[in-house]
Amino acid sequence: MTLTQHTIACLIAIATVTSAAHAVSSAEFYTSEAHQYGRFEARIRFAAGDGVVSSFFLWKNGSEVAGTFWNELDFEKLGADCHLETNAYFGSPAVVHSQKHVLVGDLCGEFHTYAYEWTPDYIAWQVDGIEIRRESGATAAAYSANATAGMQMRFNIWPGDASFGGNFSPSILPLYQFINWAQYSSYSAGAFTLAWRQDFDAGSAPTGWLTGNWGSPKNLSTHAPGNVNFVDGFAVLALTADNSLGTTGVVPSDTGGTAIVPASGAGGATGAGGSNASVGGAGAAQPEVTASDGGGCRVAVAQSTRSSAVVTLLGVLAGAVLVRRRRAKGSAL
Repeated sequence: MTLTQHTIACLIAIATVTSAAHAVSSAEFYTSEAHQYGRFEARIRFAAGDGVVSSFFLWKNGSEVAGTFWNELDFEKLGADCHLETNAYFGSPAVVHSQKHVLVGDLCGEFHTYAYEWTPDYIAWQVDGIEIRRESGATAAAYSANATAGMQMRFNIWPGDASFGGNFSPSILPLYQFINWAQYSSYSAGAFTLAWRQDFDAGSAPTGWLTGNWGSPKNLSTHAPGNVNFVDGFAVLALTADNSLGTTGVVPSDTGGTAIVPASGAGGATGAGGSNASVGGAGAAQPEVTASDGGGCRVAVAQSTRSSAVVTLLGVLAGAVLVRRRRAKGSAL
């Protein structure tokens, strides 16, 4: 057997074992249209579960392409304790500026309203109308100068690991992230004006919204269009076994719940190194974590079979040029 034949055989064996061990399907749902500046809002109940990453983020399309300035903003639910982290993730190479927020409220058992305000001068993260983080100066300039085509509104759910997200076990599946509505308000002359609102009442994907079909950041799942569904006026993103796509059970009603507030005396947020940040202010300087795009590939994988992973590997071996995977932050944190 030649070296090349041996390498191909090993890759096929690895792909076969890996696909059997990671038989999990996740979901991503996003707007095709991007906007520069404005207020981006959504009413969300994040998914519970240790190791489950459940998110609402803004994304400059093409950020993953080598040599491109990365622009991304995040709300991410992490861990078994269902805590919230926010990120300003930007640069070339990309650097993530992360804060963990100490909040009183239930992110995974109730619906809450999450919002970004993005202007030429500042970026703010809000939960239930309360600002929990604000960035200005060089951070705001990085988005104004490099995300001139705007950013898309995106949501996803996927399995993490001990390095990011927690200790995931497929035994807890299925799990769901629920979105009641999403809306965008344009920004001009210091004022926000509602441009559109999306309620998910039609029972199918609304015009202008798309679903992902690529590997999730830790490569422990593949986003499946079948895991984005519309039930009783809600968009439902599912994390399931490969052979159990979709949504089952009753969608919880949005009864309003109790507004989330920063914990008393906690300062609302801590950075990656534990530094306190003032609620509503720029906060203390946060340690920077250098992040690369991980060298991965963004590949559409058919949910009916994992054999396409083998095809992908063989294609790489043959010298095929593949588009780099959309998001590698999970592997860099």
